[in-house]
Amino acid sequence: MYKKILLPTDGSENSKRAGEHAIWIADKSGADIIVLNVVEFYYPQISALPNYREGLYDDIMREGETAVESFRKELELNQCNGICKTVKLTTKIKEGKAHLEILESIDEYDVDLVVMGASGRHGLDRFMLGSVTERVIREAKCPVLVVH
Repeated sequence: MYKKILLPTDGSENSKRAGEHAIWIADKSGADIIVLNVVEFYYPQISALPNYREGLYDDIMREGETAVESFRKELELNQCNGICKTVKLTTKIKEGKAHLEILESIDEYDVDLVVMGASGRHGLDRFMLGSVTERVIREAKCPVLVVH
């Protein structure tokens, strides 16, 4: 039924749980998974501190790489333990507004399903959907599975 699943991840617990669902669905349907981390990089315009900006940028990019690599390792572990068959995985890191990059990726990669956490790294996940998740639900042209 599904051919391509988009898994936006920020490394949060909700996105890790969403990843487990994405693996299961991909295994059952034969779908490929595209793991996407969006780096929202807005730094203060402090021209006197260019090294600060570069260091901050590098740190934020490393966080994104860590989030997608964590998912890759989880998938490989599941495959080694026989929990799932071989699932094709692609990782992407983009810069910009998270919801816009997710929506653009749906079209760009011809995604059939988005699987994402209810909210990201803030502490409000028990009370409300995250703003990124809410915007994706409202504007996506494909089904969105939200995992708590």
